[in-house]
Amino acid sequence: MDLAQIAFFVFAAAATLSAVAVISVKNPVHAALSLVLTFFSVACVWIIAGAEFLGVALILVYVGAVMVLFLFVVMMLDIDVAPLREGYVRYLPVGLLVAIVMLVEMLTLIGVKASVVSPLTADASNGSNTKWLATALFTDFLLPFEIAAVILTVAVIAAVMLTLRRRPGAKHQNPSEQSRVRASDRVRLIKMDAVKPAAPVAPAEAAPQEAKP
Repeated sequence: MDLAQIAFFVFAAAATLSAVAVISVKNPVHAALSLVLTFFSVACVWIIAGAEFLGVALILVYVGAVMVLFLFVVMMLDIDVAPLREGYVRYLPVGLLVAIVMLVEMLTLIGVKASVVSPLTADASNGSNTKWLATALFTDFLLPFEIAAVILTVAVIAAVMLTLRRRPGAKHQNPSEQSRVRASDRVRLIKMDAVKPAAPVAPAEAAPQEAKP
């Protein structure tokens, strides 16, 4: 058993354990951290197999997307995050554990890639699979790539327009009107004549009692 196989089993075990932690822990922050570790371990497996592009894409797309999605879910559910901010120290051990495991995986991956030549990149004339993929993408598959880019751009613009649509009761800011505002529009001085307030009217005195004989 060589070093690459040992690293593969280590990364696979880390991915399996962290995936189990995602569905078993009750704390959503711990589940998100475990999910990050799962994706990172799977990306290490891809890289050790010679698919560097897939591994980097997995880290950039899925890890970032999952964290942003987690933030959006917290915002949409209107969860009070004040207790989370106040007790963030209790999440520090789990965060440190995930960071240490990711650091160990990175160092192991660097050592394996430095000592083992991947079968997918053994041919020096072809270069890495990232270079091969870029060459094929921008030559033979340029038209589908451009069409996919246009579709994604339209989808992004549509999502922004749906988010910024006017709804009754929603408050919006107009930056152009805010930049054109003048001091006279903010504060208005009104000159008024001094008026002496009228004296308060005393309550009516009680009627005098009739004199007794």
